[in-house]
Amino acid sequence: MSPMCLSLSLLKNGAVPGESVKKDENSRRGNWGNQIEFVLTSVGYAVGLGNVWRFPYLCYRNGGGAFMLPYFIMLVFCGIPLFFLELSFGQFASLGCLGVWKISPMFKGVGYGMMVVSTYIGIYYNVVICIAFYYFFMSMTNLLPWTYCNNPWNTPDCSGVVGGATQLNGSLVNATTSLLAGATEVVNRTKRTSPSEEYWKHYVLNISDDIGNFGEVRLPILGCLAISWFVVFLCLIRGVKSSGKVVYFTATFPYVVLTILFIRGITLDGAINGIKYYLTPQWQKVLDAKVWGDAASQIFYSLGCAWGGLITMASYNKFHNNCFRDSIIISITNCATSVYAGFVIFSILGFMAHNLNVPVSEVADHGPGLAFVAYPEALTLLPISPLWSLLFFFMLILLGLGTQFCLLETLVTAIVDEIGTDWIIKNKTIITLSVAVAGFLLGVPLTTQAGIYWLLLMDNYAASFSLVVISCIMCICVMYIYGHRNYFKDVEMMLGFPPPLFFKVCWRFISPVIISFILIFTVIQYKPITYNEYVYPGWSLAIGFAMALSSVICIPIYALYKISRSPGATFRERLKHACQPHPKWGPALAEHRTGRYAPMASADTVEARPLKEKEELREEHKEEDKAKETEKKEEISLTIQGSNGSTNTHNNPNPSA
Repeated sequence: MSPMCLSLSLLKNGAVPGESVKKDENSRRGNWGNQIEFVLTSVGYAVGLGNVWRFPYLCYRNGGGAFMLPYFIMLVFCGIPLFFLELSFGQFASLGCLGVWKISPMFKGVGYGMMVVSTYIGIYYNVVICIAFYYFFMSMTNLLPWTYCNNPWNTPDCSGVVGGATQLNGSLVNATTSLLAGATEVVNRTKRTSPSEEYWKHYVLNISDDIGNFGEVRLPILGCLAISWFVVFLCLIRGVKSSGKVVYFTATFPYVVLTILFIRGITLDGAINGIKYYLTPQWQKVLDAKVWGDAASQIFYSLGCAWGGLITMASYNKFHNNCFRDSIIISITNCATSVYAGFVIFSILGFMAHNLNVPVSEVADHGPGLAFVAYPEALTLLPISPLWSLLFFFMLILLGLGTQFCLLETLVTAIVDEIGTDWIIKNKTIITLSVAVAGFLLGVPLTTQAGIYWLLLMDNYAASFSLVVISCIMCICVMYIYGHRNYFKDVEMMLGFPPPLFFKVCWRFISPVIISFILIFTVIQYKPITYNEYVYPGWSLAIGFAMALSSVICIPIYALYKISRSPGATFRERLKHACQPHPKWGPALAEHRTGRYAPMASADTVEARPLKEKEELREEHKEEDKAKETEKKEEISLTIQGSNGSTNTHNNPNPSA
């Protein structure tokens, strides 16, 4: 081979000339180029928009620094154990969120539920990213368009905060309020409407008056949605091989931007007041059940449990990768990012409150209200405001894309693993393109004038209590149907050491209890969704509940289907067979199928594992030694076998010494 051809071959395989070529352990599915790619991808997946626009708000609403106590307790007893469970689950089988349910085929509906949830989230999440793209493009100007109230879309109630307008408008409000204190209508009109809020409502969204009134498609938003999906597709065009390289930038640069904004924020007047408001502990709130419920929910949703993405990303790891270490690193990084983002957000909001001479609570917000109204307005008060706006929205774009990559890859991997033909594996790019195009088309209604109503409806219902149900059933299936002893042995075979006792206890008892608590808390605290003053009609709430149930309903439907197709004369026999692991369950590669997964183990032995008696389970650790002994006897017998070439050594399940 010529030097030029050799160099091209090395580059094609992702190697640097002069280094040895790194071959994939699983050549059929592929693996991460290195372990850093997996960690960065998982960090990008877990660290998303919620870390910036949800956690800081929850923190100050639930006791400031006191909220950190239940938050980190829930991280230790629920977040990290569930994260480790999903990573080890996907890595052991080297399969996506559908294929892993060979562990107990009756529960494959859980995998379909994960796909449904990822589909919903992927549709509306990319719409949020596209709006961030729009604001990013609109920030490429000398003057941010939401700075003043002299634009065609502004109303008479608009009151800016920049320049002399602040003092003038503040005096006008005070005078009007004091003179007409008894006139409710006039007082209400003096309520300040910021230029950033009017820019968001009347220009970007041109929001309609009802969720059923779609109006027209907002073409600028539609164009940005197309750009967003195109970027996601390009980054996933070669699966984890391409996305693994992109995350070196998308997963790290947000921290650079956060640090720049933090340094700028803490140097501003009033920043300390904002940070105090964020962190000042109110210890009496620790006794409030709602605070613990919010902490558990935030940990659960922030880490991305039950979406299917963690299982999918881990499935591309090498079999003996230390996913226990990875789960701790990624979980702690995610939570530390949330806390860090709180300093960035509240330092700027404290500065804004100082300029407006109002309490921080009046400018604090969460969700789209923080990202596209409160924070952009605060940025207009800074010198060179377009620069800070560009950085902020670029950070939001990167945070969103990191999560979106994994959502799309989850769907594509599930489809490819399920079909599993050579053609679909070789043409995975076509599947990726098809899913991206479908996601774009399904997102078009969210770019209409009623799009924000539908986006919030999907955010509140499509991925709420259904995630909790899916995660709880997954724990029950793995720990109690498949058997905790079996799973602990699987993890030990993969990692070289058993799961620590703490994780064994959490998986079996503590985490399922916390998940159940989250579910009960979610039901008790349920309130119909509203958007500002708009109350959603009953029919739209019914659609929301239908979306939530559509992922959960997959579980019983598939279970009944599997039971009906299983062999057996009675329902109990069918149920028993449907719960047993598939003969192909276990490590994907033959070289890793040792011990009870070795080829000489009968299908009956594999399927009967979860139903063995306690005494038999204690003997399982000897099987690997027996398998090695059998292999040695086969080699000896081959040297002395007769002309018929037969040997009975491998037919003896328990060869004597």
